[in-house]
Parts: sequence; C-alpha cells; structure tokens
Amino acid sequence: MSIFSSLFGGDKALQSGIKSGSVMPILPNDIYRAATLELQDVIAPSALQITPKSLNLGDKIARTFFVISYPRYLTDNWFSPIINLDKVFDVSIFIHPIETSAILRTFEKKVAEVQSQVSIRESKGLVRDPMLDTAYKDLEDLRDNLMQAQEKMFDVGLYITIYAENENELFKIENEIKSVLESKLIYLKPALFQQEEGFKSVIPTGVDLLNINQKLNTEPLSSIFPFVSFDLTSDQGILYGVNRHNSSLIIFDRFSLPNYNSITFATSGAGKSYATKLEVIRTLMFDTEVIVIDPEREYEYLAEAVGGRYFNIALSSDHHINPFDLPIPSSDETGADVLRSNTINLVGLFRIMLGGLTPEEDSIIDRAITETYALKDITSESDFRNIEPPLLSDFEMVLSGMEGSDSIIQRLAKYTRGSWASFLNQPSNVDINRKFVVFSVRDMEDELKPVAMYIVTHYIWNAVRKNIKKRLLVVDEAWWMMKSEDTASFLYSIAKRGRKYYLGLSTITQDVGDFMKSPYGVPIVTNSSLQLLLKQSPSTVDVLQKTFNLTDEEKYLLLEANVGEGIFFAGLKHVAIKTIASYTEDQIITSDPSQILAIKKAKDETAAN
Repeated sequence: MSIFSSLFGGDKALQSGIKSGSVMPILPNDIYRAATLELQDVIAPSALQITPKSLNLGDKIARTFFVISYPRYLTDNWFSPIINLDKVFDVSIFIHPIETSAILRTFEKKVAEVQSQVSIRESKGLVRDPMLDTAYKDLEDLRDNLMQAQEKMFDVGLYITIYAENENELFKIENEIKSVLESKLIYLKPALFQQEEGFKSVIPTGVDLLNINQKLNTEPLSSIFPFVSFDLTSDQGILYGVNRHNSSLIIFDRFSLPNYNSITFATSGAGKSYATKLEVIRTLMFDTEVIVIDPEREYEYLAEAVGGRYFNIALSSDHHINPFDLPIPSSDETGADVLRSNTINLVGLFRIMLGGLTPEEDSIIDRAITETYALKDITSESDFRNIEPPLLSDFEMVLSGMEGSDSIIQRLAKYTRGSWASFLNQPSNVDINRKFVVFSVRDMEDELKPVAMYIVTHYIWNAVRKNIKKRLLVVDEAWWMMKSEDTASFLYSIAKRGRKYYLGLSTITQDVGDFMKSPYGVPIVTNSSLQLLLKQSPSTVDVLQKTFNLTDEEKYLLLEANVGEGIFFAGLKHVAIKTIASYTEDQIITSDPSQILAIKKAKDETAAN
C-alpha cells in the first residue's frame, strides 16, 4: 500500500493520524516493508500539515475555496478571467443532475409560498414588493421550461485551490481572485476546518468530499464552462486557418491593426512557407499588391499561376538593380532628404560589400558618394524624374582620385571589374509594376546573398515610397538579413516606417537563434502586430517562450505540433491555429517534393496525350 494513497483514502488507521494541525511525515520504512515503490510514493510531498485555513504540502501552502453565491444572471465566459490568471491554482467543478420530477415538486411548494406572500401583502394593502414579484416570475418561467424539457436542474459545486510559497503570497492571490469574482457578484468562502476534504475534492480523483453545492439550471451552468478560446473571426480580412480549440474560422485583416507587420517562426518543414503562400494568394484577391524576397525559389510557380513577375537575381541573370538609383521625393520630402537618406543606405551597403569599414574609410565613402552624384549633375535641386543615376564604376573612378582610398578600391574591384561586376555595375532594368512580384536570390552565391537582399529591399522601399498603395512585402528566410547589422537595421526601419506608406512587412525565418541574437530581432518582433509560431525545435523554444511570454502548455504545443499547426497572435489575442487550404490552393502553393513530382508527372502525361 502506498503512502500517497493512504493520505487520500487508503489505510484508515494511518488516516486517523491526520488531525487538524498535525504533521505526518512520509516514513521510508513503510515503503521498505511493502517492498514496492509506486508512482504515488514518488510524487507525494515530504510532509503534510493540515490547519483550519490551509494545508501545507512540503514547501507549498494550499487553500481551498468554494462558491457560496451566484447572481440572478451569469454572463457568458464569466469564469475566463480566473482561468487566464497567471497564477498557480486548481479548479474542480462537480455537476450532479437532479431528477426533474423531484425538483418540480419542490418548485410547486415554493411557488405556492411566494404566491401566498404576495396575496397576504395585497390583502393588507401593502406596497408591491418587486423582489417577490421577480422571484415569482422566475420560478414560474423556470418551472415551465422544466416541464417542457427545455431546461434541467443540477447541484453544482465549484471549488478552487490556490498555491503559494508563503502566507503573504497566498493572501495576495486570494484577494485577486475574490476581487475578480465579487465584481461579478459571485462570492467565495474558504473551506474552514475542511481543507483536507476541499483539497481531496479538487485533485483529479472525481470525488466530491466537500459536497457544497448550489442549484443551477442548464443556461447559467453552461456559462461556467472554463475551456474558452479567443474568437478571431471578423467581418473583413482573409482566412488564416481554423481555431483548433473551437473550430471557428480565423479571419483577420492585418491592415486593421496599429501596424501591418507580421513575423513567422518555425522549424524547417513545419509549414511556414506554405502558410505564407496561402496568405499571399488570398491577400491578392483583396486589391493588395504583394512583393516577395524569395531565397529558395519557392514562389516561382505561384507567380506564374497568378500572372505575376518573377526576377531571378544572380550573377548570370539578365535582371539588374543599380544601387545608385534615386526615388522621386514624396510630397513631404525634399531632394536633399532623398539624397541624404540614399547616401546613408549606400554607406551601409558598402560596409556589407567590403567586409566592414574603418571610421576613415566610412568618411571617404560618404564624401565619394556625394561627388559621384555631382559627377552626373545630380544635386538636391535636380528633377529626379529626368536623371541618369551613376554606376558603381563611376563611384570607383571618383574614389581613385581621393587620398587614402587605395584599400577601398582594391576590395571594390571584384564588383566593378571582377566576376561580380555583372551583378552591380549595370543600369536597373527591373519593373515591379504588377500585383505580384517575386525576387529570387537562390542562385546568388551565399557570400553575396546579404548584399543582394539588401539591394533588392532598398529598391523595393524606393518603389513603395514613390506612390502609396496597399502592399505586403514578404521577406522569407529573413535570418540572412539579420547576419549583418546594416541589413538588420534596414529591415527594422521598414518595419517602423512601413505603415506610413500603407506597407505591411511579413518576416519569416527558421533560424530563430540567429534572428533573436541580433539587436534588431526583438524590436522587429515588438513592431509586428501579427505573429505566427509553428512547430519549434527544443533548442529554440525556450527563447520563444520568454519572448512571447508563453505558458508551459503553449510551449509543449509548439514542440508537439504537426505541420501547419501552431499559435496565431493578433494584437493582445492568440489562439491555436491550423492552416487549411483548398485543393486548388494546395496544388499551387505546395512545397512538398512528392506532391511537386506528382503534379509535374501529371502535367507531362497531359502534354504527351
């Protein structure tokens, strides 16, 4: 026989030693004599002390309460604030059905009593008592519903056990729970001199030893149901998925939030690109332009299917972007503002290209950029609609005439005359005037990927500022941009300033560690009103738990999630989500190699026939 089972319904002789205020140690000799060690023995506390108002379990103090009174009406989800408290407590709800015939007999007597009191007051000429009239009406309505089998009656016991390290903490938790419930006219009482029975009633044994019940009919009883989930179904927006708790649809409009940004974290193969492409294809139906930076060439077929444009940015590609291009100033900007902003961005680009700059080199490059624009007669007074921007070779020529620039020119040569010249030293020939545009950098060398992503993002930003439209910018595998402080800083500036230009930034990454190590990682997360967390690896889930203040249950949900399952955050609300696509959507956006091969095979067979 285990010691734990003795404490909760086992050996009566041993139980009789549990008196109010007494201490019972767990005796190893009892386990030794029994020659067995059960689970109860392992999880049992080292000692148990029962007092009139609480129960000490080792180094924890527990106190059990019961609900003694309810108001006339109970609103839906009134128990949710208690369930969602960030405290340690257990709740037990006992529901005992009552025979309708028995309760009707009781009601008949009660109705007669109330009716008699009303008649006596009328015969004495007393003023009508509203409380009696209301009670009579409620009894009659409930009796009618019981007779018509529209309602049933139950004896309901609601018990709460709270836990704390000390009496002071226990007192604070007790007051917090009481204040929440009493504001709804629901009153608690501690189980004085019944803490043992109360504790046993709350632990998951399904035995109501406290047996303190209130009579409730079906409708108010349903409001106690504690397992509620936020509802993220709105009148506008796109379908992100299905709420796994209550199967409701998660329909949301990112452009209805304080900022339009989102961030997605997931391990490889967890379905992050699938969920993003699903959002893209649905967003395109609502007059929103979408631009994607694609490092793995996953969006090519989607661009082809929806009539978008696909640009392959590589050393051998015919698509070029000149980093010296200048945007047309907006209504609240001057030419000087645009030149200054572009100069700062170019300094950041050269810092990435050249593997860092000394303060002296930084100053030389800043001055050389200004002189390079001046070489093409571009000043703050120029009309930026009718200018021919300089090339990287023009910048190199200006540098060659400046003292102290030898090291810079030497490192820059591979971009102007070497194997990488075809990438940067060309006029721009990219037009993004389509509803859906994809820039792929998969075929770019890994060493150049951060440079390419920075240039493409900067080009997109200039196009966004040129004319305000409803747009979504998707940066897949954003950890590439977080590897450099300049690219991470630029991504963060888009997250902060995008709302001004009606731009939403969707940042996606599988390398959570590198992303969060960057000084701009957490600021980008906090500047994203939407967050999607899919399946996580054990090595990174603790970082996310701390960042998003997840409970242990939510942490394990992310560890055990299937493909396309996770947690969806929208503002202050979050729900468990499962992304679901139609058959047609799935055929367009799938990244599963087996599905892609099957689709390709079906196409080949169709073409052959």
